[in-house]
Amino acid sequence: MIKILTLNNISAAGLARLPRDMYQIAGDLSEPDAIMLRSFDMHTYPIAKTLKAVARAGAGVNNIPYQAMAVRGIPVFNAPGANAQAVMELTIAGMLLAARNVSAALDFARGLEGDDETIKRLVEEGKKQFVGFELPGRTLGVIGLGAVGVKVANAALRLGMRVLGHDPDITVSRAWQLSSEVRQANSVDELLRRSDVVSVHVPLNDRTRNLIDSRGLGIMRERATVLNFSREGIVDDEAIVAAIESGTLHAYVCDFPSRRLAGRAGVIALPHIGASTGEAEDNCAVMIADQLRDYFEEGNVRNSVNFPEVVIPRNEGNRVALVNANMPNMLGQISTTLADAGLNIIDMLNKSRGEIAYTLADVDEPIPKEVIGRLAAIDGVIVARAL
Repeated sequence: MIKILTLNNISAAGLARLPRDMYQIAGDLSEPDAIMLRSFDMHTYPIAKTLKAVARAGAGVNNIPYQAMAVRGIPVFNAPGANAQAVMELTIAGMLLAARNVSAALDFARGLEGDDETIKRLVEEGKKQFVGFELPGRTLGVIGLGAVGVKVANAALRLGMRVLGHDPDITVSRAWQLSSEVRQANSVDELLRRSDVVSVHVPLNDRTRNLIDSRGLGIMRERATVLNFSREGIVDDEAIVAAIESGTLHAYVCDFPSRRLAGRAGVIALPHIGASTGEAEDNCAVMIADQLRDYFEEGNVRNSVNFPEVVIPRNEGNRVALVNANMPNMLGQISTTLADAGLNIIDMLNKSRGEIAYTLADVDEPIPKEVIGRLAAIDGVIVARAL
């Protein structure tokens, strides 16, 4: 029985993918084989010695110490693209809210008092302060062309906007999904200079922290708008407030409220609801449940943030999976150990990612426990398991 601990509520649609005759799922397991979570912060969470995998029902993994997990031989899975539609829709909604000053107009309308004639007079007197702009002909700059960024770029084109994109790490599959009408910006600075609206869709890391700061805001077009539905910390809140107060920035729309942003005119800060749709929660949970099953039952690694992608069809035979340090002669030692046990290798795949390597091997006979023990004893092997 494989024990899965849930640290947040996980959609029933995902949990239903895990057969109860093979998987025990609960929120209070003491020695789990795997953890499923959403936003729970694992950085100070005690890690059980039994833990073999972690899966987050979402794309970002800043709440998980995934590099430390890799050293312990624990893959961390996520669900890239599963909530992309939800985040795209909210991003477009945020752009429309900013363009038409909807948030400030709502606050104004909510504060109206008096009889109908008085309210009508106040409306006519006050509505001029909420004059906005239309999207066709405006330029949207999209930083990060992953699952969400591509959808945002394509949707903006359908709204009649010009679109610039910048992503030096764009994948071939995402490039195929991106409209040919999206124009390339060769740098973030170029994109900032040429855009009326800028939307960021990148993970938070050392390279992207404060990606949009006072310097970047200073080279943007006058009265531009910034959208951040990626992660807190990618945009510098202090710089945003200063730019809005000086009148150089029209609006900032984000999914990450903070003390600095609270109550600021020109700021629309939503309570981290980018992926908060029933469909997105179902999609994320289904994806990570399937990935966990594939890992535990077949040894395959898909959509891991700290392990290499390793997928091979299951052959007629018996499979062994190994996590090891990325060092010379590991494959030779693994192959020799299997050969010394009289096991013929039918298929084998090894890939590395940074300091970690992962190996799958199919052999023609059942793998005795003592052979797994000998594999685990190889210097540099972190995990060895028979499937």
